[in-house]
Amino acid sequence: MTGLKSARQLIDMADMVRPSALRAAATLRIADHIAAGTATPAALASRTNSRPDVMELLLDYLVELDVLSGNTIEGFALTELGQALRDEHPALVRSSLTMDGLIGRSDAALINVLHTIRTGEPCHASVFGQSYWDSVNEDPSFQDAFTPRRYDGLDALGWDTAMIVNDYDWSAVRHVVDVGGNTGVILTELAKHHTHLQGTLLDLKNAATVAADTFAANGLNDRCEAVVGSFFDPLPSGADVYLLSAILADWGDEDAIAILRRCAEAAGPQGKVLVADVNLVLPGAGQRLWIRATMPTPVRTVTELKALGAAAGLRVTFEGPVTPVRSLLEFSPTAAGSAE
Repeated sequence: MTGLKSARQLIDMADMVRPSALRAAATLRIADHIAAGTATPAALASRTNSRPDVMELLLDYLVELDVLSGNTIEGFALTELGQALRDEHPALVRSSLTMDGLIGRSDAALINVLHTIRTGEPCHASVFGQSYWDSVNEDPSFQDAFTPRRYDGLDALGWDTAMIVNDYDWSAVRHVVDVGGNTGVILTELAKHHTHLQGTLLDLKNAATVAADTFAANGLNDRCEAVVGSFFDPLPSGADVYLLSAILADWGDEDAIAILRRCAEAAGPQGKVLVADVNLVLPGAGQRLWIRATMPTPVRTVTELKALGAAAGLRVTFEGPVTPVRSLLEFSPTAAGSAE
């Protein structure tokens, strides 16, 4: 019986119905609909454009998981556990699990983590046909997912982002380009803390659209703009500093060097490239496997970053602090690099 128990335990550990059902419930906003009074399978199916018979199966299974209580006849209600799936819950569980969210879409590719194990490459393209950032940036259904849910200042950004604002000398910088700047929260904080700065954010469509809204909401339209573009293409030239925050970890060495070269080209002989990369040494083998399946090089030392810079025709001109999760390096184009 011991062997049979172990076999059942392994099958239970590998169960895909439970996580899939919870993510489906999050995506369809089941908890929010029930909290608003829509409590029967037929009504929920109508609200979510779903099949009533399959919706009934999902709801019954959520009862088994103690996410819901009730039944088809009397209707369903949220349990204490199910309340955490509501969109307004402070833990933001729904936004992490929903399949039209950034984290949920990333997690969905783990079905083919075998691809990463065999090749060392992120598994997203093997499942969805294109890279993660290309996928979520070009699909309009993901635009809302880029909107910061809890952005309330620099301290809320995490991963030691404050060092970009506080530990670099911005006093002589007139114009900064935030290359791959995502939703604009870092550039917003730079502009707020250093009121002489002009800023340009460059990113793909969905991120740049949300960044423009971020600048407008913070009254920065006169100093900050968002432009749509790729950091593999020529960048807006003539700025004083080209910032790469948490960008290079998403790319292997060859692509990282190409990104740095684009920054060097745009910076010219007088400009700077400021790399504030992350070093994601996560606790637990499961978390490390997850991050490795998501990005090709989540862990790079300062020495390795310097080597990438040198390969791109850059030399180190400033070394900022190094924390367990982030480092800060300023590069300048070398004479040979700027002539390429």
